[in-house]
Amino acid sequence: MNQRDTAILSMRGGAIGEVTEQSSQEEIFQNQTLRPILKLQNDLFIESFLNYVNKHKGDFFNLTIEKKLFFIENAIQKDIKFRNALKGMVIAIFTVEEFREYIKNSSNLNKRMMNILIERLKDQVQVLVKPE
Repeated sequence: MNQRDTAILSMRGGAIGEVTEQSSQEEIFQNQTLRPILKLQNDLFIESFLNYVNKHKGDFFNLTIEKKLFFIENAIQKDIKFRNALKGMVIAIFTVEEFREYIKNSSNLNKRMMNILIERLKDQVQVLVKPE
């Protein structure tokens, strides 16, 4: 393992969620790689989403909670450029071995990644406030 990979793993911390012998490869990757990265990058995701909202001149900040939740999901699922930027923020924190594992099944892992990220942002909708 090279110096970059060692630094990344120590910065990220361990698995989040249970990994058992019955866990699928995708579930193991999700809990050992995706969840720790999403947790580490959380503040960056929040800032990125606030920037997205400001650039798109939407009225996000005046929406009801229910509509904000829909907006979050819609933005990440429908705006391919935004989704790709978010994916890049995650992939950049992969080790080389994790990247090799990721490319074997990137489509399903991307779905897991975006679903977890959507839920993280929805769970934090109260901090998504207009910057002063």
